[in-house]
Amino acid sequence: MIRLRTLFAAALALPLAACVRINVEGDPKAWAEAMDPSAPLRVATYNASLYDDAGGGLVRRLEGGDAGARKIAAVLQRVRPDLVLLNEFDYDPQGRAADLFQRYYLEVAQPGGGDPLRYPYRYLAPVNTGVPSGLDLDRDGAAGGEGRARGNDAWGYGLHPGQYGMLVLSRHPIDAAQARTFQLLKWSALPGARPPRDPRTGAAWYPPATWSQLRLSSKSHWDVPVRTPQGVLHFLVSHPTPPVFDGPEDRNGARNADEIRLWREYVTPGDKPWLCDDRGRCGGLAADARFVIAGDLNNDPADGDGRHEAILELLEHPRVARMPTPRSAGAAQAAAKYAAAGLVRRGDPAHATGDFGPKAGTLRLDYVLPSVGLEVEGSGVFWPAPADPAAGIADGSDHRLVWVDLRMAPR
Repeated sequence: MIRLRTLFAAALALPLAACVRINVEGDPKAWAEAMDPSAPLRVATYNASLYDDAGGGLVRRLEGGDAGARKIAAVLQRVRPDLVLLNEFDYDPQGRAADLFQRYYLEVAQPGGGDPLRYPYRYLAPVNTGVPSGLDLDRDGAAGGEGRARGNDAWGYGLHPGQYGMLVLSRHPIDAAQARTFQLLKWSALPGARPPRDPRTGAAWYPPATWSQLRLSSKSHWDVPVRTPQGVLHFLVSHPTPPVFDGPEDRNGARNADEIRLWREYVTPGDKPWLCDDRGRCGGLAADARFVIAGDLNNDPADGDGRHEAILELLEHPRVARMPTPRSAGAAQAAAKYAAAGLVRRGDPAHATGDFGPKAGTLRLDYVLPSVGLEVEGSGVFWPAPADPAAGIADGSDHRLVWVDLRMAPR
C-alpha cells in the first residue's frame, strides 16, 4: 500500500499535458504497434462495479489497493480486448481513477490474470448520475436532500456527480473531436417518448414543467469513433437505468426502454433534427457507418423486469448483424442452481451475463452488438464454470465481461 501511494504521488507530479496526451491523442508508438490489419478486433463490455458512494471514493480505494479492481484487471488481462467499455466506473474530471486503474492494475500482472495490459487511448466524459436537477423527481415533496433522497432527485440516480460513470479504453486511436455525447438530450425530444403515468388515475407522473426538463439518459449516450486498422468504428455506448427501484408508475421501466430506443433512432437513416448532441450537432449516424452498440442495457429479452420489446427491437434492427448469442458454461451452471431452488427462466440460461442473487437470478443484461458490415469470428462471456481455476477472478462484479471478435467486411 505504501509503495502504491508513493507511486501515485509521483504520478500527480506529471504535467497536465501528459494526461491530456494520453486521454485524447494517445501514444503514436503504441498506435503503430497496434496497427495489424490482419488481426480481428476484439470488442467488449464489462460492468466493472468500480464505484463508491462517496465522491472521490474510488480514487482513494485505487490508491490504497482494491481487491475488486485487481479481479477486474485480471479478467481484462485474460480476455485482452482491443476496445472495451467499462460501465460503473466512477467519473472524475481529472481522470485520476482511470490513470490509477491503468498504471497500477492493468499494467501490473494480476493473480489469475495474464501479462500486463496497456491501453494508450481512452475516452471519458461527464454523466448525469448524481448531478442535482433542482426538481422533485421522486415526488416526495422536496427537491434534493441527503442520501437516497438526493440521488432520487438527480438527473440520474447517484449519490455524487459521476457515480456509475463510463470509461472507454482502446488500443487504437479515438477521434475525440468527432465524438458525440447526449448527456443533455431531453426525454421529451424523443419521438413517441413514453412519459410515466399513475396507473390509478391515468394522470402523468411528472408535471408538464418537470417533464419538459427531464434528460433522457440516466448516465449518457456516447458515439466514440475509433480509428482501427480496418477503418473507423463507431463505438455506441451507454448504461440505461435499471427498470426497477420505482413504483407502479414504472418510471424507470419507461426510461430504460426509451434509453435503449435512442440507439434504434440513432442508427436508423433519415432526417432527425431533434437528435442533437451536447455540442449542438443534430442528426443520427451516417447510413454507411460501421458501429458496435455496447453496454449494460439492463434489459433481458425474456426474463426479469423491464419492457422486453425494447431490447428485442434493438436486436432485430435491420442494421444490427445477426450473430450467435455469446454464452458461457458458468452462466448455465449458475442458472441451474437457481432453477433447483424454483427460479425458472424462459431464456437460454447459458446466455446470461450476470448473477444477481436468489431473487433475480441470472439475466442477460450486457450486450456487444455489431452492425451489418462487420463479420463476427467469435464471441463469449467470461464466466468460467466453478471448477475452472479462472472462476476465482470472475466475481469481481455481479456482471461478466462480454466480448465479440470482428472484422470489417470489404465495402
